[in-house]
Amino acid sequence: MTGEPAFTIGLEEEYLLVDRRTRDIVPSPPEEMLKAAQALAPGQIQPEFLRCQIEVGTRVCSTIPQARAELARLRATVAGVADGYGLAPIAASTHPFAAWEPQKHTNRDRYNMLARDLGAPARRLMICGMHVHVGIDDDDLRIDLMNQVRYFLPHLLALSTSSPFWRGREMERKSYRLSVWHDLPRTGMPEDFASFGEYLNNVDVLVKCGVIEDASKLWWDIRPSTRFPTLEMRITDICTRLDDAVTIAALLRCLLRMLWRLKLRNVTWRPYRRLLIEENRWRAQRYGFDDGLVDFGRGEIVPYADLLEELIALVQEDARHFDCVAEVAAARDILTRGTSAHRQVAVYRQALEDGADGWEAMQRVVDWLIEETMVGVGTP
Repeated sequence: MTGEPAFTIGLEEEYLLVDRRTRDIVPSPPEEMLKAAQALAPGQIQPEFLRCQIEVGTRVCSTIPQARAELARLRATVAGVADGYGLAPIAASTHPFAAWEPQKHTNRDRYNMLARDLGAPARRLMICGMHVHVGIDDDDLRIDLMNQVRYFLPHLLALSTSSPFWRGREMERKSYRLSVWHDLPRTGMPEDFASFGEYLNNVDVLVKCGVIEDASKLWWDIRPSTRFPTLEMRITDICTRLDDAVTIAALLRCLLRMLWRLKLRNVTWRPYRRLLIEENRWRAQRYGFDDGLVDFGRGEIVPYADLLEELIALVQEDARHFDCVAEVAAARDILTRGTSAHRQVAVYRQALEDGADGWEAMQRVVDWLIEETMVGVGTP
C-alpha cells in the first residue's frame, strides 16, 4: 500500500425553500433567484430534483475549519438571495407540514428520466440530505474502507436526525426521510465487496441489462463517488445547525483514517453482516440516539452516550492529526441539546402547551428551522 490517502473533505447539502409569510414550501421559486445565487458561487449551487429544493457543494477542503467556512458561505449566500424574494432556506430533511403532491420536478434530462423511471415514489422525494465526500485515491482501498465503515454509519445517522414530521404529523421516527427514501431501488447499506473490480463487475451487470446508466444510480448509504476519487457518505439527514454538520464530517474523516491505520497493521474492523448493521440503522432511524444501539461484540443494546465515548476514544489520534479534536468532541453537545429532530418536536409540543393549535404549532417549527439554519453562519 502506498502512502497515506489525502483524506480531503467536501460537503453537499440540500435545502428546502419556504415562503417566509406562509412558512409553506414554494413549489416554483423564481428562476432568477437560482441564477443570482449561482452567480455568487459559480459551480457550487445547483437545482435539485424538486424545484422547491436547492443544493450546495463545498470546494475540496484540506481542513475541517476550511470546510466549515465554505459551508457557512454557501448557506449565507443562498439565504441572502432567497430573502430578496421573501423566501428562506431550511436545513431540514423534511418540511413539518408541506404536501408533496403540488411539487414539481426540475426540467432537466436526468430528472425527467428519474421521474419517468421511478414513478410516484420520485414525486414524493420532498426530502433533503447531507453528503460527505472523503478523498481516497486508491480504488481498492476505497472499497475496503467502505466495507468497514458501514458499521459506524448508524452512529452518524443518530447524530444528524432532522425529519420527525411529515405532512403535519409527528411520525414517531427521528428520520422519516429514510422511510420516504426506501421507496426507491438500490438504497440502504451496500453489500460487502472483495475488491473494486468485483464492485465494477456487479455495476456492469446492471448497466448491460439496461437497468441503470451508471453507478450514480446506486443510492446507497455510502458509495464510491462516480465523479470524484472519494467515498461519499449519504446516510445522514441534513443537520439544521451548521456546527453539527461539521462535527459529523470530522467524525467520518477520522473514522476512515482510523480504519486505514488498522490496515497498516494488517488489522481490520470486525466484519458484520448487513442484516446486523441494518438493525442499528433502523434503531437510529426510529429512535435517534434515545434508545441506544446494539453492540454486536457484546451482544446487547448499549446506551448511545457510551458508544459515542468509545467512538471518540477510537479516533483521538486521528482527530489530533487533522486538528479537529474540538469538532469531534462537539458530538457530546449534540447529545446534550438534542438533534434537530428532538428540538423540532420540543418546539411543536411547547407551542401546543402555550395554546397554539396544530397548524400554528407547525408554523412555529418552521420559524425555528429558519433561524436555526443560520446559527453560526454569519453573512456572505
